[in-house]
Order: sequence, then C-alpha cells, then structure tokens
Amino acid sequence: MAPVPPRRASDSEGAGGSPDIESIGSGTRRSSIPSFRKSQHRQREFLDRLVDCETLTSHLGDWFESVSGPKRPAFDVPFELIDLQKFDYALEGVSFQQLIRMPSAVYASSTSDAVEAIAFLAVEDFLHAGVKGLWEAFWSQDEEDAPLPFSVACLYSENLKFYQAEKAIANGKLPGLCATGVLVNNPRHPHGKWDQILELALLRPDIGYDPQPSHAVLGEAIFYALRLLLSRKLGSFQSAESVDTVFVLLVDSQYGGVVKVEGDVNRLEFDVNNVYESCADWIKSRSRISVSPIDRIWNKLGNANWGDIGALQVLFATFHSIMQFAGMPKHSIEDLAADHSSRLQARRIERQLGDRDTARVNGNGAFRYQQRSMEPEIVEVLDESVNNIESEELVMKLENGSVLWLEDTDQQKGYQIDGVLFNGELQYYLASPVEDPNRSYFLYVGSHPSQLEPAWEDMKLWYQVQRQTKVLTIMRQKGVSSKYLPDLAASGRIAHPGQCRKPSSGGNCDHPWCSTPILVMSPVGESVSDMIMSGRFGPEEAIRCCHDCLSALSTAASVGIRHGDIRPENIIRSGSTRQHPHFVLIGWGHAIIEERDRPAMNLHFSSTYALQEGKLCSASDAESLVYMLYFSSGGPLPDLDSVEGALQWRETAWSRRLIQQKLGDVSTVLKAFADYVDSLCGTPYPIDYDIWIRRLKRNFQDDDHGKEIESSSS
Repeated sequence: MAPVPPRRASDSEGAGGSPDIESIGSGTRRSSIPSFRKSQHRQREFLDRLVDCETLTSHLGDWFESVSGPKRPAFDVPFELIDLQKFDYALEGVSFQQLIRMPSAVYASSTSDAVEAIAFLAVEDFLHAGVKGLWEAFWSQDEEDAPLPFSVACLYSENLKFYQAEKAIANGKLPGLCATGVLVNNPRHPHGKWDQILELALLRPDIGYDPQPSHAVLGEAIFYALRLLLSRKLGSFQSAESVDTVFVLLVDSQYGGVVKVEGDVNRLEFDVNNVYESCADWIKSRSRISVSPIDRIWNKLGNANWGDIGALQVLFATFHSIMQFAGMPKHSIEDLAADHSSRLQARRIERQLGDRDTARVNGNGAFRYQQRSMEPEIVEVLDESVNNIESEELVMKLENGSVLWLEDTDQQKGYQIDGVLFNGELQYYLASPVEDPNRSYFLYVGSHPSQLEPAWEDMKLWYQVQRQTKVLTIMRQKGVSSKYLPDLAASGRIAHPGQCRKPSSGGNCDHPWCSTPILVMSPVGESVSDMIMSGRFGPEEAIRCCHDCLSALSTAASVGIRHGDIRPENIIRSGSTRQHPHFVLIGWGHAIIEERDRPAMNLHFSSTYALQEGKLCSASDAESLVYMLYFSSGGPLPDLDSVEGALQWRETAWSRRLIQQKLGDVSTVLKAFADYVDSLCGTPYPIDYDIWIRRLKRNFQDDDHGKEIESSSS
C-alpha cells in the first residue's frame, strides 16, 4: 500500500513514453511543425515530466497549511447531505454485492504482504460491484447479454499501465501497485489509456485515523487527478459530458473518502522547465478542491456497508464519473427516488399497519406525532406547566381554529389556522395573526429534525420550508421586492407548550414539536392548478400570468437567482380586488443560487437543459413557463415515465411546432414568445425579459397605473 515511488523521465519509457500518449517522431524537424502541433508537443512533454507526486506535494506544503485552520475545514465537501440522501433513496432497489471481503487491519502486522494483496483484490471487486450496480440501475437498456462497458484494474507504478490485480500479484508486481482505476473498455489498449479512466482509488494505510486525509495523501490524490485532466485534454476519446472534473477515492481496509478536483487545464502554464511550479500555481489559483469527510465503508467482517454514508459518497462519485463518459442516465435519480413512497406504503402493508395507522400520520389532511411506551418502572414527575400533555400520546394536529405560536428572535407570534390547503404534494395552511385577524398568510410547517419517515416527503418539506426560507431571506438582504414575488413575513421554530428542556449545547428537547421549522409568507391566493380545474384560466389569464411570471423572474435574475421549479402549483393569483388581480411566483425552495445547486426535476415542466444536464441555462425558467402555459391552455398532457421519454416528447413538440400552434390559439404574442424561447433553449444567451414584459403588457387591459415592479439590488 506504499505510495507510488518517484519516477523519472529516464525510466524504462524515456522522456516521451507515457503509455497513453503517442510520441511525436524524432525525425520531424521542429521548424516544420505547425504552431498548434508545437503546443501539443509541449503539453505532451509537460505531462511526461509530471511523474513525482512527492515533489508536487512539497510545492503545495505552504498552501496546505494556509488553507487549513483549527476552526474551519480546509476544503468544501464535494456532495451536499441532501443530495446523498436523495441518492440513497434511489439506490433502495439496487443490489450491490462485494464477493471478495476486505481483510481486517488487525492481521496486517503478521502477514502484511498477503493482506495487501487481498486488499487490492477487495478494492477491485468493490469498484466492480459499484460500477455494475450503478450501470444496470441507471443506464442499462434492459439487455441481459449486453456487456458492462467498463472494467476495473490496478495501476503499476513502474510503467503507469493497468493490470488485473490477480495477474499483477501472480507476476510479482504487488510492491509496485499504487492505485485501482475504473476504465472504459478498449480492446486496442488492454492495459488502459489514461484519457479513458473514469476514476482512481488510492489504497493507503490509516486513512481513517483522522476526519480529513493527511497532506501527503491529499497531495498524491491531486497529483493523479491532474494527470487525468491533462491526459483527457491530450487524448482522442470524446466524452459525453465536460471532463474538467475528476474524482479520486481514498481508501484503507475500513474507511474511505472522496477528493474532487475541478479546473480548466487550458489555463495551466505548460512550462516544461518548471513543471511542478506550474502545476502548483494552477492548483492554488485555477482549481477547486473538494474533500469529503473520511467515513467507514467496510465492517469488521470485510463487507461493504452500501447504505452508509461512507460507501454512498464513493458510489455518488462513481455515478458522476460514469455520467461524464456515458451522458445522462436513462433513469434519473429523481425517477428512482420517487419510488420510495410506494415502497414505504408496501412495507406498511407488509407489516399490516393498514389505514388506521396511516391516518395517524396523515389523517384528515393533518399530521400528528405519537409516542407510546410501556409503563416505566421509574416515573419522572413533570412540571405543572406540561401536565396538559398526555403521556400516552403527544399530538400536533392543525385544523381550522388551531393557534400556532412561532419563536421569532426574542418574541413569540401567534397564528390562527383558517384553512388547510394541499398543493398536490404537500400540506400547508391559510393563517392569520392573532393580533391582526384581518391579515392572511400562507403558513408552512416543516419536518421535525428527528422525524425520519416518510423520508421522501420530509425532503420535500425541507425544500418547501427551510430552503425556501433561505432563498427569500437572501432576496430580502439584497433589497429585492416586487408584487410578483412572495414576501417573507416570518420564519422560526414552533414554540411548544410547557417548558423547553433543550440542552444549552444545542439540539432539541424530548418534546415532539421542539425545533420544528415554520415559514410564514404573503400574499395569499388561488393556485393556477386550481383555476385550471375550475375552468377559469382563459386567454386573458394566460397572457397576464406570462407577463407577471417574467417580471418575477427578471427581478430575481437581477441578483443571480433562478427559480428552477415552475409549475401550476407554484403560481398563485392574488390581488386586493377583482379588478386588479396579479399572479405571484411562489415555491422558491429549488431556486438556483450557487453553481452547485440543482433544480427540481419534473418530467412535464423542467427545461430540456435541466433534464439533460441537471442544471439551468439562462432560458430554462422561461422554457418551463412555456410548458406551463401550454398545458394550462389545453395542451394534451403526455404520459411520461422517464427522462428519456420526456426529452423525446420535447423534441417532437418543438420540431412539429405543436407548442407554438397551441399557444397561437390563445394569443399571437404567446406564440411569438414560444418561438423566441425555442431559439434560446440550451444556449448561453440571456433572455431579454424587458422587451417581452412590454409586449405582453400591451396585450391585456390594466387599469392599475401604479408602479408595476419595485425592485432594487445591492
């Protein structure tokens, strides 16, 4: 398990003999090589000289020290916990089986060579099981005899070629094995090509001693990541996705983690006389390094804990690596994760819980918590202030007339429930302040921090309450306001009855309501989905809705925020009088604030780019708005069950101009807007909100001459 030894250009291959790069003929005169060939030759020579990870690590020593601190992690994490949780739900029905057990480190002192050999075999089998399970679950075309397009092999440091671990060990190459890679199958190159490596795993001792890898191990991971990036740049293999990101796995016999390196190597200064200085400068200023916490992967019997976070983050890195070479999966994570609720219901039926217990969780459009226990031998005497809470059953049930108290900074605010609402996925409430009953707000109640089931619904609640609170707070901090955007009225935690016994160090007390988050938002109104069901969404409403939503999107885009989840349930019609109604774009829980944020995935309303890339382009929200208007105006709703089917429907609808024709029946300006959006789909060109807001404004009667949008950004 020793790190790769320093390898000089004078080794067996010579200065230009990297196995994945064909050298330029020595007889070619430099003067006859075109400029681009000279540049390519210099870059190949640069890669050939990048052979010593220890030298690179030494050049990064001061930088490692400067970015590390006792009170903050040195690097961001590559994956958010909420994304790992969603990935976990998607993998519920996926089978992984590691047949070669990871040897326990307990025996390493007595038979180190034997243990190391088995460890390489186990890592190879672990990666094979992971790649095979992911490929069959997400990309496979259900062809039983179709071979896996990837293979797993070990890297030999003496020549930087790949060999099957079993063959390498049999041929005495064990001391020189330095990594294990997942590669694209290529019969012409049985020992692998570096530009066709999906990811590398470094097997190193004692990875799990610290929450973060040591500087030496991290430097080695960055070294291999940089070699992969350079090889991909110089290689001939065409990948389906951007290849400026590399994942390197760090494992020992129990623990593991992920190092993610991102960066454009075109911005690297290819100084062949100062290879390591150039690389160090690029890493410090041109790259982004992310490091996951080190967590347990294998148990004491050597079996992988596939469902725990250690193995999950490794599998998630492998998933993204496969996607770089194979493109978007046939079955998205959202598609597979959405089956969690049906599996949960099936499990409840298996356990014969039936409708009676289901009603306890979601009965009558409300939710409640229950705690049951046997009669304890030692009974704790509660204060009189909490004696009104029954010991047999603690219930939170919100219905008309209920009053909920909110902890907001240093005061409490009371809200009376005036109505229980449902948006097709989640429950929320119409409420009025106790001190001002004439005002109305939407009130959203999140999941209790310890509530785990049903987990998929809890994640939706997280987006609806906690994430949307964050987005609306950012809007307020940046001075954004518009009558077409929701306003954050209040947010905080439920103030439960009785004395809160929350520990001073943080966390929650044992009361089932403690720390449950609440979001209070205005204005209130009727959703577009309800208007459609009652037949009250006509041409005038469609034009006004398009105008108002574009106004909201324009205001949010001015401070770099995109919506990412436009659908009829997330648009309401509001207004103090019937003469001046307007539409408000709500549901900002999936908004895109940072590059790493991901939009909601909806087979009917998500943009083409969002379905393909999992990201938004500049016109994505406008494209989703067009789909919403198309379906809301009577366009036939297709039966879609996969991302592939959704993309095919979009291609057919746009190519045959079905969307433009349908919207043309409603209004010529909506048809023109659909044509405009079609021309921008998937491009980096920004949408001109102002011109379309003015054009739409001219197509409906509006007697309100007040200020239409009031926005400012700091």
